[in-house]
Amino acid sequence: MKSLFRSPLISLVAGALVGVLSIGQLAAQENTALRAAINGDHRSEANKARDIYRNPYETLTFFGVEADHVVIESWPGGGWYTEILAPYLKEDGQLIGATYDRSATPLAGWMTGSNQAFGALLDSNQSLYGDVVIAEQLTQSRSRLADPGTVDVILDFRNAHNWLGMGAENIVMAWHEALKQGGVVGIVDHRWPADQEAIPGNGYIHEQTLIDLMTAHGFSFAGSSEVNANPNDPKDHAGGVWNLPPTLRGVSDADRPRLLGIGESDRMTLKFTKI
Repeated sequence: MKSLFRSPLISLVAGALVGVLSIGQLAAQENTALRAAINGDHRSEANKARDIYRNPYETLTFFGVEADHVVIESWPGGGWYTEILAPYLKEDGQLIGATYDRSATPLAGWMTGSNQAFGALLDSNQSLYGDVVIAEQLTQSRSRLADPGTVDVILDFRNAHNWLGMGAENIVMAWHEALKQGGVVGIVDHRWPADQEAIPGNGYIHEQTLIDLMTAHGFSFAGSSEVNANPNDPKDHAGGVWNLPPTLRGVSDADRPRLLGIGESDRMTLKFTKI
């Protein structure tokens, strides 16, 4: 009869093999092209300092962004994520920057300044950013962001708290039209506690508000990640989320060390797919 006894030596060898396989699997999953874009010398030290809070590698991996995808970056602001996405997608993919209203009279004055900052980034390095396509994402009507059904992923970083009160349905339906069937929307934004009533104007929003909006307009909720969570954020800032870094708006010298110690806001990271 075959013995059921397993010697310590066999157990150790088997365990070592499992360890080797696990390490190999992890190595196979490592996205070296994305790492290179994140660690590139083209990124400013100030922007790299935000990686510890914004976790670009883990976030883009969760959203499933591949180097050959067509990606829309919704309201890219000054281009913090563009610095990563443009070189990552340059060879085999395509980045579309869907900026704010580009008219002379946008709904909010800050939109013009942000568009100018984004344009300055693109102009600063044509070899990296020269292939970025510019689109315009309005809130007062449904924009055409790309040819219908041609986009793999749409990314929206810390914008939903603005557009939720500025024509949210127009934003979401423009996304739906641009995306391929099964295409992904990834949203990161400042998270308000689910058991507390939202306070308009403080920059924080409920996760469920976004989930309800998206699922009512042709999307399926594909899951969430806690990669951008910050349990140290008390969310009681007099000036809203903008009291925290990197903005530190209206913060006194006395409060600055405490707020820097908190870091950036507690954030939801939500993934949706087009039905």
